Amino acid sequence: MKTFFFVYFNDFCTFAPYKLHVNKYLNTLIEKHIVLEDIDPVIFYGVNNSHLQMLKSLFPKLRIVARDNVMHILGDELDIAKIEEDMENMRKHVLKYNSIDDEDILDIVKGKKTKADSVKGVIIYSISGRPIKSRSENQQKLIDAFDKSDMVFAVGPAGTGKTYLSIALAVKALKEKTVKKIILSRPAVEAGEKLGFLPGDMKDKIDPYLQPLYDALEDMISATRLQDMMEKHIIQIAPLAFMRGRTLSDAIIILDEAQNTTPQQIRMFLTRMGWNSKMIITGDMTQIDLPREQKSGLKDALQIIQGIEGISVVQLGQKDIVRHKLVTRIVNAYDAHDKKLEEKYKKNEEKASAKEKDLGTPYIDKEVKSIN
Repeated sequence: MKTFFFVYFNDFCTFAPYKLHVNKYLNTLIEKHIVLEDIDPVIFYGVNNSHLQMLKSLFPKLRIVARDNVMHILGDELDIAKIEEDMENMRKHVLKYNSIDDEDILDIVKGKKTKADSVKGVIIYSISGRPIKSRSENQQKLIDAFDKSDMVFAVGPAGTGKTYLSIALAVKALKEKTVKKIILSRPAVEAGEKLGFLPGDMKDKIDPYLQPLYDALEDMISATRLQDMMEKHIIQIAPLAFMRGRTLSDAIIILDEAQNTTPQQIRMFLTRMGWNSKMIITGDMTQIDLPREQKSGLKDALQIIQGIEGISVVQLGQKDIVRHKLVTRIVNAYDAHDKKLEEKYKKNEEKASAKEKDLGTPYIDKEVKSIN
């Protein structure tokens, strides 16, 4: 919050020959211009300026005028010092919780903790004021791993909150100004179907692949603020191919859907890390959309980075799924189906091996071909 001030002398100077006598009741008025940084002023002022009107009633001796994100305050120095402190606490509250109400303002003016401050374990609050925090043991492990390690791999099935929690941690770090930017990336891989030619410029062609990242950000940052951050490149969303040649410093970098990278791509990505940066790599080994003959870069990386200091690997499972209850049942059903196929494949391999020994020539079973 930036502050500019001007000084006015109100009343009562008397002039005598050769001397200037200043009335002992001279009253000094100060005008301050306070800029509300990093927040949406609409939330700060309230619906129909209700919060602004409340501030005026709480500080009746001050003249308060708001224009855009700048507040002009005229009054006594002590009163202005008090309201400036309270407004800064209100600004921090809006920055942290994305909301503020009349009760919160009263608590802040009285020097009390707000009800939101009493809630523990919250990463950040959504734009609707909903607390975003861990909802399972392994999700908490992801948060703890982010605090202690500079690089975190979060691997698990769909709906376990890997991407959403990672973006929440990044937004929190940005709001607390421990980093200067957030960089989000995904490999541009089609999920089974061929999309063909996409109209528009480069951004229009790429955006469909990156929409899940936009969805998470829009839940945590107001639309106008998010647009401003993206225009200033404070938040960057780009396909993995655009990462080559960059050194990413003072940033939180998230690679989503890493199971769809090749070994060469993930190796390139992991070596982009610069000073004062953290990386989170998320993926689901059951949803690989690469060609059958192509090895997953995530699977390759998890084997190579084992035991390296400063890198944590968090495995999430079915118990961590936080989507609709049917998602858990679907994941369980597919896991059971995959196990049956694997068992059948092993039996057919053993059968083929036995046939080869008997015949002395390679044996290919039709069932084995169908499974492959």
